[in-house]
Amino acid sequence: MAKLKIGLIGLGTVGTGVYKTLQDINNVEIVKIAVKNINKPRSVNVPTTMMTDNPYEIVNDPSIDVVVELIGGVNPTWDYLETAIKNGKHIVTANKELLAKKGEELFNLAEKYNRVVLYEAAIAGGIPIIMPVKTILAGNKINKIQAILNGTTNYILTNMDVNGSSYDEVLKKSQELGYAETDPTGDVEGFDAAYKITTLATIAFKKRVKLENVYREGITKIRREDMKNANELGYKIKLIASATIDETNNADVRVHPMLVSKNNMLAHIDYVTNAVKIKGHPIGDIVLSGPGAGEFPTASSVVGDILAIASEFGRTDYMLPMMRCNHTEAANPVKIDDTFNKYYISITAPNAIGIIAKIGTICASKNISLSSIMQKEVSGDNNADIIVITESCQEKLIKEVVEELKDCTVNSLIRVAEG
Repeated sequence: MAKLKIGLIGLGTVGTGVYKTLQDINNVEIVKIAVKNINKPRSVNVPTTMMTDNPYEIVNDPSIDVVVELIGGVNPTWDYLETAIKNGKHIVTANKELLAKKGEELFNLAEKYNRVVLYEAAIAGGIPIIMPVKTILAGNKINKIQAILNGTTNYILTNMDVNGSSYDEVLKKSQELGYAETDPTGDVEGFDAAYKITTLATIAFKKRVKLENVYREGITKIRREDMKNANELGYKIKLIASATIDETNNADVRVHPMLVSKNNMLAHIDYVTNAVKIKGHPIGDIVLSGPGAGEFPTASSVVGDILAIASEFGRTDYMLPMMRCNHTEAANPVKIDDTFNKYYISITAPNAIGIIAKIGTICASKNISLSSIMQKEVSGDNNADIIVITESCQEKLIKEVVEELKDCTVNSLIRVAEG
């Protein structure tokens, strides 16, 4: 049997892992690799004759069957993939940003040219999630996802929790260790997780979710005091990517920090580990957890996609029908102000008689019930730290409460996860 010919765009951390892994697989052969700098020192010995600094040499090469794209971003990556598909090549990608921003266009193009686009590595690194949702869980009506999809932010939050460090201290350490980029914005402001949950919700709900309708909030405002308070109340703080859909097709998809009960398995997903919790019928609740990034974990997903194509290549005129996109209907987006959540509110207020009663009265005026309210220590300037946990209420009403707390300083407002 002829070997499946692979063109690899990108030989960074993941690309190197893919190259190493494929050396031991007989029915697949990498024939060309596109890199920025051919002469750059690398941990693998790749023949220079196999390398090019021009990706168009790969996407236009008639001998190549599958283009594996591992460079990320939208431009010029989109043009590479568009050209490859039009030239009859299948695609394997780990590009969560491109999928979130141009997924519909990409899958429509692939269907027009009868090509397959696989992207297991784009959502949760080494954790298998897309193929299970598309195949084993295909008979389920999935209506809720809660996930930790970014290892950098989870590493930062875990260190803040364990060591009592500030966000700035842990971020600096994370950058020194290579867990966080020099510019960490994509991770710490929630962009990376938002890209991933956009695609995952689309697949799981079988409805198109648009990135512009995904609410996003990062971890940069989380304080060490919040970590301490959360622990005392029986919670951990995690950056949660969540998505729910109701019977009328209303989809609430978002990324933001949450207080997660210590009884919830996600509270114990630490450091760079990722996890995806799915609720559906008839399966109930399941959790998939594992390494969400890294050379070999992500390469595992990439190679799995390559071998899925190899298993059917040349055997059928319509490959992998269950893995193709078949979403024609868009979900109705739910605005964050219209959502209902429980809230943790950290307030600094004058240590005066009646201040707690005032907070309670303002909440009551919005029909917001309080689950708990406690006053912490009084500082030297006679201000008190007050922690409030509300019952479930509408987001726009809790914002009105914050506006009316004029005599107080609201330090933190963090949503509380169910369960």
